[in-house]
Amino acid sequence: MTGSAIRNQPQGSAIRGRQRGAAIRDQQQGAGDGQPIRVVIAEDAYLVREALEQIFAREAHLEIVRSCIDRDSLRSAIEEERPEVVVTDIRMPPTGTDEGIQIARELRLSDPGVGVVVLSQFADPGYALDLFETGSSGRAYLLKERVNEPSQLVSAVEAVVAGGSVVDPKVVEVLVKAREIGARSRLSDLTARELEVLAELAQGKSNGAIAERLVLSKHAVEKHINSIFVKLQLPSPHDISRRVTAALMFLASGEHAGGVADPHEPRP
Repeated sequence: MTGSAIRNQPQGSAIRGRQRGAAIRDQQQGAGDGQPIRVVIAEDAYLVREALEQIFAREAHLEIVRSCIDRDSLRSAIEEERPEVVVTDIRMPPTGTDEGIQIARELRLSDPGVGVVVLSQFADPGYALDLFETGSSGRAYLLKERVNEPSQLVSAVEAVVAGGSVVDPKVVEVLVKAREIGARSRLSDLTARELEVLAELAQGKSNGAIAERLVLSKHAVEKHINSIFVKLQLPSPHDISRRVTAALMFLASGEHAGGVADPHEPRP
């Protein structure tokens, strides 16, 4: 899989995201009085940290309020600067294990409105799933190589501010290979119509957009999605987290490669 990272935006924040996006564009054009997005960076590798600072410094709607090199200084920066977004390495001193994910978990409890973009050298989907364990809203997992694609990093920051989520496409590739068999077995329980709904959901569409695309009522779409969650054994109360997980399982199944069956045709 290549191209842009997979993004999901919660329906409840869709309007806020559009309003925020409009404010960002106005500010870039000098037409708004909105404040820039306050960003704290945490990265112990000097060159990567410098690259991140340069990328964000070029964006008029982003303001770097602190750069840190370890977990403890990051905690202090969050407390003192009250950022809207934290862009952090996954591994930092003092232990060099999963400090970035630790911070994301802490913020989910203390400051759930703060978005977190975790950067990693590792395409291991286990790290991404750990990050999304407490919910995917306002969270992004990208590989550090995206430093060479500034627009991807900036888009991730904007997405988490709006309450959305982003997963690096290379991480999804690994997940596809790792979960292919299990995902296929679960998806086999879905009806053709449910697969069709899931295919649209996997593109990050809202229930309203899915209803319009498939010529269904929003109520019917909600019923299909709830049925999908049950059949895929996704009992989490966090709807956004379930939507992301269901989308990843669909991608892992390979169904998207061969297309989705016509719902009016009998399944073999």
